[in-house]
Amino acid sequence: MSGTSFALGLVGGGIARSLTPAMQEREGREQGLALTYRLVDAEQHGFGVTDLAEVLTWAERFGLDGLNVTHPFKQAVVPLLDDLSEAAADLGAVNTVVLREGRRVGHNTDTTGYAAALAAGLPGVPRERVVMVGAGGAGVAVGYGLLAEGVARLGVHDVDADRAHACVVRLAKRFGDDAVEVVADLPAALAAADGLVNATPVGMHGHAGLPVPEALVRADLWVSDVVYFPLETELVALARSRGCQVLPGGAMAVQQAVGAFELFTGRAADADRMHRHFRELTA
Repeated sequence: MSGTSFALGLVGGGIARSLTPAMQEREGREQGLALTYRLVDAEQHGFGVTDLAEVLTWAERFGLDGLNVTHPFKQAVVPLLDDLSEAAADLGAVNTVVLREGRRVGHNTDTTGYAAALAAGLPGVPRERVVMVGAGGAGVAVGYGLLAEGVARLGVHDVDADRAHACVVRLAKRFGDDAVEVVADLPAALAAADGLVNATPVGMHGHAGLPVPEALVRADLWVSDVVYFPLETELVALARSRGCQVLPGGAMAVQQAVGAFELFTGRAADADRMHRHFRELTA
């Protein structure tokens, strides 16, 4: 790719506080690119999953080069695309859509982003048994990252039992039936777990609260949250107060943005520089 001008966007619900535009535009400037990034907030503009096809059509008509996709559209966007990367097809979820030469190609940088964040942020934590709450598009990607990073047994819990089952089936195809299971009894599963991961939107602005009952968060449990606005979610704050080792969502946010930048522009992003910028934005 030889272009130096890029128009990008993020499609999701309740994304007004997203730091992705600032991160992408700053990295673009650092590399001498004219890069603009806009939010397409479903809550602000009043559209839903059934309107997503129209949103993609208008993105193409306005000449956008790509879109990041977040809750609640990561799985709904898949059938609207022309092609998928191997990872996106494997996961059945997309967070990055490259629009080029009349084609829509879906990718997933969440899984690599989470794996890199876990490796750097919680090195050496026990990974024998981990419970993940949330089995949507983010959950499948994070579950993939957890298993790829050496989690021996992953339990998946979701308020929608069918969604939890579908997530487990998908992950089992890659990692085997012994590596992943549906969790129905959350208290029992967490009592035997080394780590807890929140892959739901609970905790983000507009979705306040805890993804699990407060009493289930104990001091010897490491806790990871994929929500990064706010960076200090109720779960992260509770876990810190109880002495848990904690991985907030910011690290994953930066790492997935690094991958998306490279897909959109064809240029390698400076991950260290993007981490420094993220820390500036959240200071």
